Amino acid sequence: METSPHRYFVLHKPFNMVSQFISPDNVHLLGEIDFPFPEGTHAIGRLDNHSEGLLLLTTNKRVTRLLFQGEKPHERTYLVKVKNVITEESLEQLRNGVLISASHGTWYKTLPCKVILTERPAHIAPRPRYNEWEAMPHSWIEMTLTEGKFHQVRKMVDCLRHRCLRLIRTSIEDLELGTLPPGGVKEYAEEEFFRLLKIDNWRE
Repeated sequence: METSPHRYFVLHKPFNMVSQFISPDNVHLLGEIDFPFPEGTHAIGRLDNHSEGLLLLTTNKRVTRLLFQGEKPHERTYLVKVKNVITEESLEQLRNGVLISASHGTWYKTLPCKVILTERPAHIAPRPRYNEWEAMPHSWIEMTLTEGKFHQVRKMVDCLRHRCLRLIRTSIEDLELGTLPPGGVKEYAEEEFFRLLKIDNWRE
């Protein structure tokens, strides 16, 4: 059996870290993660500095095109903590699509998505520096989208006057974060990686 020259990883990106190994800015980088990533490893997609959760890393440069630029949209699920108690009416608005700001002063209506009310899982610890937020009225929701506009989830809840207090990506298709702790890394075999992402044409 031919061995793949590429390697595939899932990282639980911590809060206050950018999705890059190199930056001209004074920020926390992926190179600070205690894991011997091979040369040529790069992130697939981005999570902004204040977002957490599942980040894909690989040495295979084709994955970005296969995952985000293919004809088939791929589901991405996020655990979102919003300020104040959210109503069923607001949840339904999110499900049906809302208007968010886009480039050059334009507006974009988001595609229909899945949204449910939920609770913070026990394995997702509160952020110690933000304990005062735990006492504030808030809601946890789970959102599953098939698109990823710039800061889309944050903009979607903000347009309904619910500030995003915490954003954690928990899965892309069947590839799940699970109980992997912040800073934790899990390596996947090539075939399993693409099977869980539901990418069938990766050998082409």
